[in-house]
Amino acid sequence: MSWSRVSAADVQPQAWKNKGGTTRELLAWPHAHDWALRVSVGRVERDGPFSAFPGVHRWLAVVAGRGLRLFDWPQNVGDEPLRFDGGLAPEAELVDGPCEVFNVMEQRGNLEVESAHHVLLPRTPWVGLFTVQGGLLEHGHRAMPMAPLTLAWCESPVAQSCVFTGEGQAWWLTWSPE
Repeated sequence: MSWSRVSAADVQPQAWKNKGGTTRELLAWPHAHDWALRVSVGRVERDGPFSAFPGVHRWLAVVAGRGLRLFDWPQNVGDEPLRFDGGLAPEAELVDGPCEVFNVMEQRGNLEVESAHHVLLPRTPWVGLFTVQGGLLEHGHRAMPMAPLTLAWCESPVAQSCVFTGEGQAWWLTWSPE
């Protein structure tokens, strides 16, 4: 089982079309221009609408800053990711200055996003782990250190124990085509 990883610190930020923030794309899988799954870290710099992505399911969690409101619902550091229809393009209102968010978009297949503070036995064709503060990913008899704001993923994982040890927020991402 071979894992890949990328840290947000190694990705150049790209400005949003609406000039409301920036994105550091960690992964567009399986292809950059025809993705089923896209994972990024965004910086929301001002109030305004999110871009509309019809047919896309989104998950968003605040990972730094004072938080924001989406759909009149407050999102703060420590909250589980909010799942919503990407076609809705919600209005974002910053609580007190810019914030950083973990953003996952899925448009084909079935994605599960859940806390990484339990053992995962992969049973899907794609599995990932995102960590906010970093830690150690152990899979089988191997250990992979992970820096803050890092995504690790594996295609065609072997059904073996995957354990994450670290402080702060971290999430397992499991994707299947059905």
